Amino acid sequence: MSSRDVVLARVRRALADVPRAAGPEETAVPRDYLRSHGELPTDDIVQQLAENLADYRAIVHDIDAAGLPGLLAHLLGERGSRSVVAPAGLPPEWLADCDLEVVPDVPETTPGELDAVDSVVTGSAVAIAETGTIVLDGSPDQGRRRITLVPDHHICVVRVPEQVVASVPQALERLAPRRPLTWISGPSATSDIELDRVEGVHGPRTLEVVLVTSRAPL
Repeated sequence: MSSRDVVLARVRRALADVPRAAGPEETAVPRDYLRSHGELPTDDIVQQLAENLADYRAIVHDIDAAGLPGLLAHLLGERGSRSVVAPAGLPPEWLADCDLEVVPDVPETTPGELDAVDSVVTGSAVAIAETGTIVLDGSPDQGRRRITLVPDHHICVVRVPEQVVASVPQALERLAPRRPLTWISGPSATSDIELDRVEGVHGPRTLEVVLVTSRAPL
C-alpha cells in the first residue's frame, strides 16, 4: 500500500460518521444577493468602465468598428512592435493594416518564443464596469491563457455595449465556470512589504484596452 493509499484510508475512517453533503446537482445555490447597485444608462456604465480601467493604469481607447484596424496598426507601430501574437479566432480584418510578423497561437510555441514577441492582440469575453476588470475565457478570439501573460504588451478589444456589464454578478452569469478564466484589472503589478510597486512580474507591463462601438467615438 502506498503512502497515498494510507492517507486516503485514514481520511475515510475519520469521515465515516459525517453526513454526506449534497452535491451541486442536488441542491440549488441561492442567488438572492444584490446583482447591481442600481440601473444606470449604458453610456454611464461604459464611462465607469473606462474610468476604472484608467485607475488601474490601463490605457483606454474609444473607436468605432470601422476605425479599429487603423487604430491597432497605429498602437503597434507607436510601440515599435515587430511581431504580434494573434489567436486563431481573431477577426483577420483587425490586423489588416499592420505591417509586422503575425505569430499564431499554437501549442508548439515555447515560453521563450512568446517572450520574444513584442505584443499580443485579443478579444474579450466580458468587461465589468464597477471593478474595471476584463475577463478572458479562452474563446477563439482570445486564445490560450499564456499568450496574454508572457508578452510585455497586451491590446485587448472590448465590444461596446454588448460585452460590458455593470457588476461582477452580472459577469458571472455570462461565464462558464469550467473555462480557463483570466481576470485582468490593469497591467501586471505587485508590491513588496514596503509597498514599492513593481510591474510586469506575472503579466504584461502595458495593457491597452480598445472599446469598440458601432458609432463614432465619444
